[in-house]
Amino acid sequence: MNAPLSWGQTARALAVEFAARAPAHDLDGSFPFRNFDDLHAAGLLTLAAPVAYGGQGASLGQLTDVVGAVAHGDPATALVLTMQYMQHRGMGRRHKPWPEALARRVVQDSLQRVSLSNALRVEPELGTPARGGLAATIARRQPDGGWRLSGRKIYSTGAPILAWYLVWARTDDEQPRTGFFLVPAGLPGTRIENTWDHLGLRASGSHDIVFEDVLLPADAPLELRAPADWGQGDLLMQGEMAAFFAALYTGVARAARDWVVGFLHDRKPSSLGAALSTLPRAQEHLGQIEALLKVNQRLIDSLVTDLEAGLEPSYADSGIVKSVTTHNALQAVQQAVALSSNHGLARRNPLERHLRDVQCGVVHTPQDDSVHIAAGRRALGL
Repeated sequence: MNAPLSWGQTARALAVEFAARAPAHDLDGSFPFRNFDDLHAAGLLTLAAPVAYGGQGASLGQLTDVVGAVAHGDPATALVLTMQYMQHRGMGRRHKPWPEALARRVVQDSLQRVSLSNALRVEPELGTPARGGLAATIARRQPDGGWRLSGRKIYSTGAPILAWYLVWARTDDEQPRTGFFLVPAGLPGTRIENTWDHLGLRASGSHDIVFEDVLLPADAPLELRAPADWGQGDLLMQGEMAAFFAALYTGVARAARDWVVGFLHDRKPSSLGAALSTLPRAQEHLGQIEALLKVNQRLIDSLVTDLEAGLEPSYADSGIVKSVTTHNALQAVQQAVALSSNHGLARRNPLERHLRDVQCGVVHTPQDDSVHIAAGRRALGL
């Protein structure tokens, strides 16, 4: 009898199918709903949720393995899955804002159907709240204790498939408080505007979601604080997000490496009379790609080991891992393009899609300037 597949092996098997579907979704910017049907059937949508609520309670190492494997096939799917994992991981934290009954409801929903969650934070004027400032999205308290929510969120990854929105908003108090409000998708006053038309991760469905006087119950806020009390946020959560992004974009770079290895073996110019793989120059450049991927995996493993041991890396330390790994992934894909020349940039080959997708890594929070300023200030003792 064959041993059951690990979660990572299951993800790698699914990723083969995801890769076959990816070109069509990339071409027209359509959302890969079928991929999430497959992930749900394989039990991977609740992998990060606490066992107490019905999830599998997978370790961070297991989760980053799955995200990297899925990203090898379709990084847009992996990004949406990462957001699901981040929300479910948050339910098991020591100081979690999730009430137990609500957390259980959201996880059970994901067990029964394709149900995903994501935090909606970014706004047209504010940008990301990671850089400070008050949200324009406002929650107004009602006489019966409920809330009315109004605002617009941009870059809402997974918008077409989300069942639960965690909306970053401020209250209308004289001294506003800020925090996340849990909003079930489909409530009156909510709508999705199909605005996502980007160079990379075109299938991520990162559209605008608009809230117009949406009625919410009294327990909709998960946690409200004075803006100054949020500080730099949850260092453990930031570290885990860095590990997920590192795994995701390293997965893209591995897909590029795998394609160019096949190309170097198959391409046999008549002037050479042998495969390009026999050339020392090609071997050297491929070795440079291998070095970048190896460094990334070491950084991911180190960060995951620290986080699983309960250590909280500083904002600068986890940010450095995210910054270095995403730039290494970008450099690896660029190196693969250089090795394959015009062939790699042809639309019939996946490498040009990998090149576009990997560009998105440097855009995610924390961005390079914030990371480097934090690291520089620490070195200066400021």
